[in-house]
Amino acid sequence: MSHRLIAGGIIGGAIAALCCFTPVLVVLFGAVGLSAWLGWADYVLMPALLFFVLLTGYAIYRRRRNPDAACETASAPGSKKSGA
Repeated sequence: MSHRLIAGGIIGGAIAALCCFTPVLVVLFGAVGLSAWLGWADYVLMPALLFFVLLTGYAIYRRRRNPDAACETASAPGSKKSGA
């Protein structure tokens, strides 16, 4: 699960940063005629960037706090784990 959190945080953060710090969003919205919607883009993209950065930090914190969780295998209660 922590791999999915880290991947989601990094991908979402990269997309939000790409839209915040480059004119990609302006060019795309202008190309399809939606440039009037760009007035609210900062109100959405900056909190989204903050959310994804915090999500990545939380996933890294969880991974460092419990590093063995990724190595455990799920088994039914009462069943024996297979040895060698």
